[in-house]
Amino acid sequence: MASPSVYASSFLQFIFLILLVTLSSVLPVATFSKEQFSIEEATVHDLQLAFQRNQLSSRKLVEFYLKRIQSLNPVLRGVLEVNPDALTQADNADQERKTKPQGPFSALHGIPILVKDNIATKDKLNTTAGSYALLGSVVPRDAAVVTRLRKAGAVILGKASLSEWSHYRSSNAPSGWSARGGQGKNPYTGDDPCGSSSGSAISVATNMVTVSLGTETDGSILCPSSYNSVVGIKPTVGLTSRAGVVPISPRQDTVGPICRTVSDAAYVLETIAGIDINDKATIEASKFVPKGGYAQFLRKDGLRGKRLGVVRVFFNSGDDAFLQETFKLHMSTLRQRGAILVDNLEIDNISEISYDQSESIAMDIEFKLALNAYLKDLVASPVRSLADVIAFNKKHSKLEKIDEYSQDLMLEAQKTSGIGKQLNGALLNMTRLSKNGFEKLMKRNKLDAVVAPFSSFSSILAIGGYPGVMVPAGYEKGAPFGICFGGLKGSEPKLIEIAYSFEQATKLRKQPPPIHKLKF
Repeated sequence: MASPSVYASSFLQFIFLILLVTLSSVLPVATFSKEQFSIEEATVHDLQLAFQRNQLSSRKLVEFYLKRIQSLNPVLRGVLEVNPDALTQADNADQERKTKPQGPFSALHGIPILVKDNIATKDKLNTTAGSYALLGSVVPRDAAVVTRLRKAGAVILGKASLSEWSHYRSSNAPSGWSARGGQGKNPYTGDDPCGSSSGSAISVATNMVTVSLGTETDGSILCPSSYNSVVGIKPTVGLTSRAGVVPISPRQDTVGPICRTVSDAAYVLETIAGIDINDKATIEASKFVPKGGYAQFLRKDGLRGKRLGVVRVFFNSGDDAFLQETFKLHMSTLRQRGAILVDNLEIDNISEISYDQSESIAMDIEFKLALNAYLKDLVASPVRSLADVIAFNKKHSKLEKIDEYSQDLMLEAQKTSGIGKQLNGALLNMTRLSKNGFEKLMKRNKLDAVVAPFSSFSSILAIGGYPGVMVPAGYEKGAPFGICFGGLKGSEPKLIEIAYSFEQATKLRKQPPPIHKLKF
């Protein structure tokens, strides 16, 4: 028999849900000036037009999102912190537009953005990777991508939640969980949001913000984008700076946009891409950054003439007739839009890639080295090494739920002894696997991209540092799923053309159901 406290808790949860339903019914549509303008689902382009026509101000936009966060976030847990200076930044953007009515301003000027909580901001916000171990730490400077956002006039609305330590503390913790943020919820299903950039996807999907930044080591942008019916771009490693980002693997880590549309993602990517002296990888990758930015590749006919490879092993959905039929229709759409499908392809070494342990071996070693360097660079911090983090978690085991979720990944990483034969061997092996696998497939068949369902292709893209774009592809019993386009390093212009053309042909994204209809 349940105790009285359980009944009391259930009653309070019931009352709380009633309040949420009431609040959601009065969420603002946002009517300004002479015409009605709806902020929900508005693109960056829509918002800039509304600014120009005096239908909307950055302050009103931020106020709208703050109300959405207040109403939805207690259940969905997509936002970890709100920036207390967000309204001031919005006021500054409004004033700049009044002072210079003809601009020119960047596409993100006055636009609110959430950044994942592993991306440093030198302001009143914390940067903790979701862990209490970093609460109160002081970063030396903004992450390079945040510096670029501020220069563009974007409003830093706050920090998005995430899988703690970007899902590199524990293999047992669920996606979207962190000690500080609690359990993030998929707004379509009420369950798994995928991770580790879970909050970035949840918040964009539910119109708690216009655009967001996530990070990916292996699947952490592509998977939550697929699960939450949003667009995610996992850039070529080095295209965007990782300086000021709590790391896992400098070889695989990348920062990219999570947005509702391909066009919004292109605007964010062109803002954050480029050379940073604090990240050597950006110097080599700078050759891939196109003059004129990425928005120029938003072409409705972007699929015309593109050679797309279909590796059938990734489309094996068993007896799921709905998924099989859906992706069959998507293949027809790609052809109708002018793409040339090269079907029934195989990656020669796919079995070897699937069973190879080089990625996990390398990440254990790299995580310890990179995290220790990041922590030592902080101005102030309760922890200065991976060993300190492990000790903190043991000391605060209830707060960090160590008994429930453990910290096995951190313990394994701590056992490693730095650069040596084991790491070098793993790195050489991944280079060989990528060259003889994905690169060989692309070059032999003269492909512009490979198309794959969900985030099934993420590990192949991850170990080689290749880019990918996720686009909403449908819903099965209410649960979203996406379609991924992946290519060789620096192929973001082609991938954006392909993804935008597919998106415009299908327009499958829809808003999540009212929160009271979800089962938690």
